[in-house]
Amino acid sequence: MGKELRLPFDPIEQAGARWSDEFGPSRAMAVATSVMRVQQLLLAGYDALLKPYDLTFARYEALVLLSFSRRGELPMRVVGERLMVHPTSATNIVDRLVRQGLVTRRRNPADGRGVLAAITDEGRTVAADATRDLMAAGFGLDALDDADCDALFALLRRVRLAAGDFTEAPVAQDG
Repeated sequence: MGKELRLPFDPIEQAGARWSDEFGPSRAMAVATSVMRVQQLLLAGYDALLKPYDLTFARYEALVLLSFSRRGELPMRVVGERLMVHPTSATNIVDRLVRQGLVTRRRNPADGRGVLAAITDEGRTVAADATRDLMAAGFGLDALDDADCDALFALLRRVRLAAGDFTEAPVAQDG
């Protein structure tokens, strides 16, 4: 995944050395830039793996989210919250999945105004097949062993917690 361009040096490491000379300590810059670059590499790899399913990673995440819900459906408001995207983005993601026949939309009978997104049987099949392919590719992280993944997750979780991405409250059940 993501091996199209190979430089004969690490540009982030080189930028770090220059940064130190110009601005001072470069550790945080180098880590932040590395995280952003890894995200680019991972998304490019996911796009390639998900292309046969006509999915982006965002649409794949929505399918998985709906498949994880108790009834296979969630209010659109919850879809946006759980995917951590703007409501307009959640609507665009779900609309595309509806056009693909992987999700349906209907009025929420509980409130009459809201909309529910529900995964279809075909959506479940596509989500399962795409998940199998992503897992076979180690989600692009096969250079890391289990201990590395656990450590990296814990470190990034601390950054997310400090930024207010979530609270330490118990996991809420879906509706």
